[in-house]
Amino acid sequence: MTDNGLISRPSRYSALETMDRLLAALNKRQMTLFARIDHAAGAAAAGLSLRPTEVVVFGNPKGGTALMQDRQTAGIDLPFKAPVWEDAEHKVWLSYNDPKWIAQRHGLGAASAGAVEAMAKGLAAIAEEATK
Repeated sequence: MTDNGLISRPSRYSALETMDRLLAALNKRQMTLFARIDHAAGAAAAGLSLRPTEVVVFGNPKGGTALMQDRQTAGIDLPFKAPVWEDAEHKVWLSYNDPKWIAQRHGLGAASAGAVEAMAKGLAAIAEEATK
């Protein structure tokens, strides 16, 4: 499913296992993990309920810098963020922004095309590994 640049892939695993698999896939590729945010835990601490929803912020400076050298505004979409979340039917999803959408959004030029394509392929492989 793609919606306004957002790619969402269904997972055959629980939210926790999908997140563990995502973290393993990122680690395997030596991606930097900048943050892990458990929105459901935050909601619970505020006395509210929220289905499992956890976000990781990650990236690789070599790839992201190329986009920001082209247009520094790309930094608003970098590093990448990927929520793992459970919908109302208890289906688990992994979502992320399509690098091609980021390139279009920021009007990136031909100099960034190779990096954007590599990012798109890399994120698709990571998502596949985490959800299949």
